[in-house]
Amino acid sequence: MLEHKGKITAGLLGVLLINYLIAVYWSFEPTVFNVKQYAQQQANEKNQKLVVGYVTTSTLIAVANTLLDKPGGYLSNDMIPPSVMMDNIPAWEYGALEMIRDLALSMRKDFSRSQSQSTEHQALKKAQPQFNISSTAWAWPSAESEYQKGIDFLIQYRDGIANTAVNSSQFYARADNLRSWLKESEKRLGSLSQRLSASVGQERINTDLAGDSAAQQATYSPQQSQIKTPWLKIDDVFYEARGASWALLHFLKAAEFDFSDVLEKKNAKISLQQIIRELEATQDTVWSPIILNGSGFGIGANHSLVMANYISRANAALIELSELLSQG
Repeated sequence: MLEHKGKITAGLLGVLLINYLIAVYWSFEPTVFNVKQYAQQQANEKNQKLVVGYVTTSTLIAVANTLLDKPGGYLSNDMIPPSVMMDNIPAWEYGALEMIRDLALSMRKDFSRSQSQSTEHQALKKAQPQFNISSTAWAWPSAESEYQKGIDFLIQYRDGIANTAVNSSQFYARADNLRSWLKESEKRLGSLSQRLSASVGQERINTDLAGDSAAQQATYSPQQSQIKTPWLKIDDVFYEARGASWALLHFLKAAEFDFSDVLEKKNAKISLQQIIRELEATQDTVWSPIILNGSGFGIGANHSLVMANYISRANAALIELSELLSQG
């Protein structure tokens, strides 16, 4: 009897150990890749040229593919161990997904259209909604299947702009288009910076209506409020910021290539490179086994505040870049 119980215990411990090792392996974040090199490889395989927009579209496809193809695949909607017990990588996936959604929307309403009265590109019209399904959807349709459909439509669009014999598919690298997308990225980074900074708790003054004496809002908000990220959510916000920064880093590198002439004319390329440098710092290795939440000037480290620093600086630089692009 005791021997039988011992075997059961050993079996359970073995299963737990295997699940733990799998979880550790699946927790490795994807590395940064060379966007131009990837796009060139894709173009060579299809005998295509790197036309304007090819690198940006290829990078969007690659980042979306990474969500599905990385170790463990897409984990946010898994319902069985060990992934159902994991939260860091699903948070990373959500951060990257939000950036994918923003760029896909800008591709549909700005980059592929010459003017506000022009028609939408059919492939992008179908691609963009596919990325808006809930990140945790697991039944029919599942998140993975919908995202894959979106990727397939993006490939159709990329093949269209690479076909120089037909001009029905276009990518317009204009300053106003780039600025429109950057404004969306500003909001994402600003939100992440606020949530990361709230890891230590802050007394914040309400500035919702600042700058406009006639401004109004639907319901009353107190003049001051205590903002603090729940303790159990701190690591989730941290990894969401890591995922968002990882995706945006690649998108900006692609934009540096496709919008090169625009950036040169506006003397804004160095500003974009500085943003890229700040985002690269967010991808440094996290040596601690857990995300620490020390006080602002306390003895213990606070990884959220370090991440907030890099993201805030990148966000400030994005705002400056947007202003440069708006100038004649």
